[in-house]
Amino acid sequence: MKVSKEFKVGLFMVFSIAILYLGFNYLKGIDFFSSNDKYYAIYENVDGLNVSNPVFVNGFVVGRVSRISLLQNEQNKILVELDLSGDVILGDSAMATLTGDFLGNKSILLSTGDITDPHQPGDTIIAVLDRGIADILAESAQPVANSLEVTIKKINTILDNLTGNSDKLNRMMDGFQKTPILLNSTIAGTKENLDEITATFDQVGKELNITLKSSRPMLNNLAVFSDSLKRLELNKTIKEANTTLAKLNQTIERFSNNDGTLGKLINSDSLYVNLNKAVENLDKLLIHMDTQPKHFFSPLGKSKKKIAKDRRKAAKKEEKEN
Repeated sequence: MKVSKEFKVGLFMVFSIAILYLGFNYLKGIDFFSSNDKYYAIYENVDGLNVSNPVFVNGFVVGRVSRISLLQNEQNKILVELDLSGDVILGDSAMATLTGDFLGNKSILLSTGDITDPHQPGDTIIAVLDRGIADILAESAQPVANSLEVTIKKINTILDNLTGNSDKLNRMMDGFQKTPILLNSTIAGTKENLDEITATFDQVGKELNITLKSSRPMLNNLAVFSDSLKRLELNKTIKEANTTLAKLNQTIERFSNNDGTLGKLINSDSLYVNLNKAVENLDKLLIHMDTQPKHFFSPLGKSKKKIAKDRRKAAKKEEKEN
């Protein structure tokens, strides 16, 4: 009998569909060539479990979820049918734990329990709903979320305070902007004062140099006169004059050697006091020499006792006049 081409095509399509169906179910874990046993588990919530989700024992696939049905007569609990390999033995304490991975893929982890008193195919085993990774992360993240909420509230409070103090900040910024202008004005005024002070110091220095130069001959004469007086037997007045002249010479030497500062020279009145005292002592000496030359020069050999007596008389006379 001759077979038509259409029959061959139809037979090939039926055979291909059968192979495709068997292969697809095999990939889902359905083995049509081995005997399987069915067990049941009742859950309050299957949390997205689907038919064909795998069943594991210690990470090894031993079956799949073959059917899921709603038990409305039992408070809408979910009946899950497990299609397990026939060589799997479940004890009376076996548990079917519904769990999921981080990506949300659901599966059932099977604990066989003590197999000395095994379950029979068709029995209902203990159903356990495991917390997913997402639930664990959500529980762990809750304290962090609470802390973050408190931190955000504090930040909002700070921002509100900053907003309320914006006027103060604006005034502060205005003050900061005016500060460089005030500093520039102050620096300019200070520079002018410094220039005036420097010019004054220069003028004082020039005048002081002129004064020292003009007084140098007189000081030289005083030094010569002082040397001549040293050779004479003088009284207390001469000693004081020598002391004053020595201090004056030291002061002049310091000026000549640039010892000390110009400020000390200007503010200190020691030079004036010493010069004034020296002039007074010198004036007394000259008056004494003019009125009593015989106290200093005694060509007739007048005794010292006579000179002392004359001095006492002159002193008494001066006291009476005063």
